[in-house]
Amino acid sequence: MSELNDYNNGYEEIKRTTTREETDKKCPSCGGTMDFDPVSGGLLCPYCGHQQEIVHKDPDDERCLEQDFFSAAERGNCDWGAEKKTVICKSCGGESIYDALQIADVCPYCGSNQVMEEKGVDTLAPGGVCPFRIDAKTAGERFTAWIKKKLFCPSKAKKSARPDAFKGVYLPYWTFDSQTETDYTARYGIDHTYTDSEGNTHTTTTWYNTSGHYSCFINDQPVCGTNRYDEKALRSIEPYDTENNKKYKPEYIAGFISERYSIGLNDAWEKGKGYISSKLESDISDNVRRAHNADHVNNVRMSTQYFDIKYKYLLLPVWLSSFRYKEKIFQFMVNGETGKVGGKSPISPLRVAIAVLIGIAVAVGLYYLMRNK
Repeated sequence: MSELNDYNNGYEEIKRTTTREETDKKCPSCGGTMDFDPVSGGLLCPYCGHQQEIVHKDPDDERCLEQDFFSAAERGNCDWGAEKKTVICKSCGGESIYDALQIADVCPYCGSNQVMEEKGVDTLAPGGVCPFRIDAKTAGERFTAWIKKKLFCPSKAKKSARPDAFKGVYLPYWTFDSQTETDYTARYGIDHTYTDSEGNTHTTTTWYNTSGHYSCFINDQPVCGTNRYDEKALRSIEPYDTENNKKYKPEYIAGFISERYSIGLNDAWEKGKGYISSKLESDISDNVRRAHNADHVNNVRMSTQYFDIKYKYLLLPVWLSSFRYKEKIFQFMVNGETGKVGGKSPISPLRVAIAVLIGIAVAVGLYYLMRNK
């Protein structure tokens, strides 16, 4: 794996190429600027309602395919196919990429209006896009249903988290394919239950050592290309259908914000190996448990080699909403493909205290009821 050190993290030597056809996304009927429509999967004019299909020149070339990991430095492309501008939030430091003529007055990450345009930056263009499949209205409905189930969330917080405040953002993601070969050792335990002379039941565990080899092909392991979000919340709204992505065309992100990646390819791969290692450990534990009819598996030690590493750089759709409650910002996200909701809602200490008191009262009542029988 020494080749990883042959080039710097990310894409330091990006060469500009002209591989994307430029488009101004103008409506042929009224001249208005058209946006991508999640419902139809094409372009929609918000002024006259004209719809237009997004056509690829070559129908056999509609998906972004995996690229060889070790020749990534030679494949850098920062041509987004349409003029873009970078906008930075002075409050939280978030960087977003907009169409050149798009107005950016509110930060989609923290809700601040302290946004300003930055100088143009060569930012690697994505290879593919997983377009939005649900619109803002549907995202808001999914969020409303989700937060209503949060029993400990204060009523004021629920009211201030407006479902109509969601903004569509494409987040940068790397996905990795690799053939893995793992040698492992582990320990498994088998329980034995017996009854002593006094009628008490006991369980003892006999432990055995084992070892073996496990082969596994990893397909499209996702790694978010930004560290601005709560990782648990991001992973809670997965998965995405990254296999059926669309090869990048500027029309797919028309009218939406695209966040600039801040985690380069090398760092993303190192992070991805952590996810892969967890998966392999879980798979191996399951295999050992089944093979030996074991009750417990622990002390799994692995040595993994990675072969034929491939990657894709994709934009994945997320509906974001944030609100301030008691001087703290809470952020929620909805998967733009599936509508799955994630985020951490505030908790009311009063509601928790009331729930605890009710629980205690019920427990005491049951105790006396059983005692008086």
